Amino acid sequence: MSGETTLEKEIDEDTREEERDDDAPESRQARAPFDTGPKEKVVLDRPSSAKMVTTVARREIAAYLQSPITYIVISASLVIFGLWFFFYKGGFWDVGRATMQRMFDAVPIGLCGLVPLFTMRSLSDEKRVGTIELLITMPVKDSEVILGKYLGSLAMVCIGLLLLCAYPITMFGIWHLGPLDWNPFWVGMIGLLFTSMAATSIGLMWSSFTESQILSYFATLLTLVALYALGSVTIVEFLQGWAGEAVSFISLQSRFEPFSRGIIDSRAIVYFLSITVLCLMVSFRSLESRKWT
Repeated sequence: MSGETTLEKEIDEDTREEERDDDAPESRQARAPFDTGPKEKVVLDRPSSAKMVTTVARREIAAYLQSPITYIVISASLVIFGLWFFFYKGGFWDVGRATMQRMFDAVPIGLCGLVPLFTMRSLSDEKRVGTIELLITMPVKDSEVILGKYLGSLAMVCIGLLLLCAYPITMFGIWHLGPLDWNPFWVGMIGLLFTSMAATSIGLMWSSFTESQILSYFATLLTLVALYALGSVTIVEFLQGWAGEAVSFISLQSRFEPFSRGIIDSRAIVYFLSITVLCLMVSFRSLESRKWT
């Protein structure tokens, strides 16, 4: 009996200790199904928009530089331009003076075929392989994706334009073929930059519409060729009046012409920037629409 009494006392003491533990604040808080107290606001450590755009652009440029096709395209473009510049219809040698006018007559047309090569895969390839869904779900805004893709493609086009500067530098700086007036040349390069900005945005817009790189390429090519051909003298003279002036105004050829003559035209700059902003907005809406379906 004494053993049982002693055992009962030990059980009673253990029970009282458990009850005291259950009555402790820590125990009550642990048993509470929900924490009704004030919660701290969780702040995500998200990089700035500029850094996100830079990251996307660097990723895009790295993808281009790792592809041998990029080097083939740029090298072939430089060779074709050199053959045309020096040998087509007598080339530079029959001009009789130090000028790069032939360059600015041909490069805008060449951009119509070069730019689509760098924009056709920007969003089309991401859609085709399914990585666009992963990219959208990451902590990056649609606008940052569009700007990053745009800047990456534009950077590759600008690399091709910068390499063209090797021609006048070699001809007039090393070979001393004559005294070149560099001011019109650099104004023409500024015009090519603005033309490239508008053309790249058009290519990105078409790339956001389709998963096919081929379709994106030809759609961009036809659009650029059409916009350039609208400025031809034949079409403008045929329409005449306000219709001819309107067509001439929206033509890439007509807007670039002042730059090719060494004149900075503010209206042309507004035109190129307007096309760039408009096409980027359309690309953004196209990418954003995937969330609605």
